[in-house]
Amino acid sequence: MVLSVGELGERGVLGRVLAQLDPADAAVLGPGDDCAVVRVRGDLVVTTDTMIEGPDFRAAWHSGFDLGWKLAATNLSDVAAMGAQPTALTLALAVPRDTPVSLLEEIARGMNAATRELAPGCGVVGGDLGTAPVITAAVTALGEMAGQEPVTRAGARAGDTVAYAGELGLAGMGLSLLFAEAADPAGVAHSRTLPALRGTHPEILAAQLAPTPPIGLGVGAARAGATAMMDVSDSLSIDADRLARASGVTLDLDTALLSEGFGVQRGVTVPVSAMLTGGEDHGLLATFPAAVALPSGFLPVGCVVAPSAEAPLTLDGTALTPSGWDPYVVRWPGA
Repeated sequence: MVLSVGELGERGVLGRVLAQLDPADAAVLGPGDDCAVVRVRGDLVVTTDTMIEGPDFRAAWHSGFDLGWKLAATNLSDVAAMGAQPTALTLALAVPRDTPVSLLEEIARGMNAATRELAPGCGVVGGDLGTAPVITAAVTALGEMAGQEPVTRAGARAGDTVAYAGELGLAGMGLSLLFAEAADPAGVAHSRTLPALRGTHPEILAAQLAPTPPIGLGVGAARAGATAMMDVSDSLSIDADRLARASGVTLDLDTALLSEGFGVQRGVTVPVSAMLTGGEDHGLLATFPAAVALPSGFLPVGCVVAPSAEAPLTLDGTALTPSGWDPYVVRWPGA
């Protein structure tokens, strides 16, 4: 028998969800009280992100496990981008009353698996359950600096090396594939072709549906002397432009370096155009002093130059207009 959340009720659903979660190492008090209690050793970093069915994900494409994984990964990457160690997550989840309880269990399993693989010791310490017309999730992630200064977007200086860690462009290619092969002409998502697509294009679909950002490299980048850093969620061009503006400099990306470092990923050829405009890989974009050896996992993709009156972002010295995901501008078909 398939039980819905409306049939089981909040207490029953909560018990089933909590059974899927491992405790966080930093949790003094975990789920079940009015608040969780989390021990931190230094400055606390906090971030929150929402994912709403329709504009942010399509239920026809994501299993509950993949959705939970993505909810964790996208927030963990923000913590890593500050040079912090992730310690805890909270999840506020609202779903329609006829949603199967098993879907919420799978979401919890996905979040738990992502934290165990990407940020060992981190875990879900609390949250909230509610109802909504569509699946709506908000995750808050906590991290600790443990004596280090946070790495912001505002520290890049002329002469720095621009470097990137993680996958680049694959997730955007996966989204384009899904709209082309797993949606009707109006853009309404379906799952009919997913089994075949998973067989023919497993790598780019995995990059889109369950990204694996390099969470563990954030602390290493901070210790290596990163002058600025951020996670790339909306696209490399958009986020590089943001970092350049925050730092008051120009970032010059290099086509040859992009092709050399990221032209082939997971055995897939990735064009530079996809690297520049695709989003949701959640890799780490950072700048380092030229004299500093790049830490393991980071590859050079350009350099920081003096502020240009022409543009804060250039490609091979030519002004580049950022393009990618903007929730107030981009409207996916069928959304």
